[in-house]
Amino acid sequence: MLSNSLCAICSGHNEQIKTDMIRIDETLIKNLFVKANESDRHRMNYDLRTSTNDGSQRMLNALLPGSIVPIHRHPYSNENVLLLCGKLVEVIYDADGNETERIHLDPSVGNFGCVVPAGAWHTVEVLDPSVIYEAKDGKYGEDGSETFDDYKAKIAQDPSQASFSNSLGDLKKNIEYLIGMERQSGSMDAISPLYISRMLNVPLEGVEKCMKEMGL
Repeated sequence: MLSNSLCAICSGHNEQIKTDMIRIDETLIKNLFVKANESDRHRMNYDLRTSTNDGSQRMLNALLPGSIVPIHRHPYSNENVLLLCGKLVEVIYDADGNETERIHLDPSVGNFGCVVPAGAWHTVEVLDPSVIYEAKDGKYGEDGSETFDDYKAKIAQDPSQASFSNSLGDLKKNIEYLIGMERQSGSMDAISPLYISRMLNVPLEGVEKCMKEMGL
């Protein structure tokens, strides 16, 4: 279950599945900005899934300056971020909460987006009214996402959970989780070691060894 603070990341998350053609045009963007302005969190998303069998998260997210997005991570999926309009900074942190990288996104100068690695702590700083397309694997509320504050509180109670791990035992669990997510989404294609390596941000040789031991 996601904490209230993480739910704030996607304020206004809408589980209603759309079946008609979705036009991403100026009218839609303007309406999102209006709703974001009315929200006390200064942001609003728009669900782009079109099937109840879609276990992923794909949405537009309108963010206004002043919107505070908690530092958070998605342990089992990378996150694709494409900026349709505006200016913002994707900020990456280490496990101690220290800033390690700042990625300035601005489509007017050719900086269109980024892919945040699985397990990476991150947030955004909104410089101008912005709309991003974001996508990640795993059903909303069931993908293991957590805020940095919740993580710190958790390890204060149980130091053994001090980091997201891809050690051999945990890597097997993570591979099984990804396979489960693919099946949930309706895809039965074989999952390659390269795909898992990229999704979990771990060395390819380690994934190949683990999958061999698992008989995959």
